[in-house]
Amino acid sequence: MLVARSLLLFLLAAVAEIGGAWLVWQGIREHRGMLFVAAGMLALAGYGLVAAFQPDPHFGRVLAAYGGIFVAGSLGWGVLVDGFRPDRYDLAGAGVCLLGVAIIMYAPRA
Repeated sequence: MLVARSLLLFLLAAVAEIGGAWLVWQGIREHRGMLFVAAGMLALAGYGLVAAFQPDPHFGRVLAAYGGIFVAGSLGWGVLVDGFRPDRYDLAGAGVCLLGVAIIMYAPRA
């Protein structure tokens, strides 16, 4: 159950951080306005809040593992929201990152 909770928190954190960064990008780079920027900033703050609920007590481990989630999630966001088409190297790199997440977070420890 702890692994499922952890994975759900990683997913929520990814949506908040990637979505927040996308909103800021839209507001500034795509000239959609300061409401997009403000919404993005709130979502980014939400990312920090969600990440704090990870069951593992080690900040460095959680953030290191989240880096892999962020890589894969960013590619997924690009596919779903921006019509991005990852190539085999994007997918291979994301796979390596997710393997790293599994090792960092869920390897058996004494």
